[in-house]
Amino acid sequence: MSVRPQYLTADERRAATVQAVVDLAAERNPSDITTTAIAQRMGLTQGALFRHFPTKEAILLAVMSWVTERLLARVDKAAEGAASPVAVLEAVFMTHVDFVTEHPGVPRIIFGELQRPGETPPKQMVQSLIRCYGERLRRQIEAGKALGELDAGLDVDAAATLFIGTIQGLVMQSLLAGDVARIRRDAPGVFAIYRRGIGSIQ
Repeated sequence: MSVRPQYLTADERRAATVQAVVDLAAERNPSDITTTAIAQRMGLTQGALFRHFPTKEAILLAVMSWVTERLLARVDKAAEGAASPVAVLEAVFMTHVDFVTEHPGVPRIIFGELQRPGETPPKQMVQSLIRCYGERLRRQIEAGKALGELDAGLDVDAAATLFIGTIQGLVMQSLLAGDVARIRRDAPGVFAIYRRGIGSIQ
């Protein structure tokens, strides 16, 4: 039997709020998600919601913190089991794709935050996530070059940018098609093309 909302601890309530926002973002434009909609999804009053988050921006900040922690943890775990830098890149690519497929609201939230004017705390956290993610990619690309798996003349920054941009492209195509499962179907073939593009020249 599920726990009734009023019996959740403060931490559980905050976690449930984050999950509600992620779920709502999969159904509608994130910019249209109001605190009223969040409270209704959780079966709460707005007053109860604001006891845990003083503003909507505080909720978005918690959402981005959740995304950052979960995505980077999964990426790091995927990298641990890979046998080579290129295998790490493939594992990270597929893990990221799986994360997006499981949480389709996440990329919509991220895209929405990056389009907001000014340097809001949630937007800064998105930028920090991209930097941390990029650093992980650059380390593996450098290692691949050192081992001869990747082209010795490869532009590391450009390769990392293309990696992230390729996933973003898959996400945009799936959103346009209204088919989240398309990301997972297309990912292996798309990564294979990326892999050939950065591979060592024999």
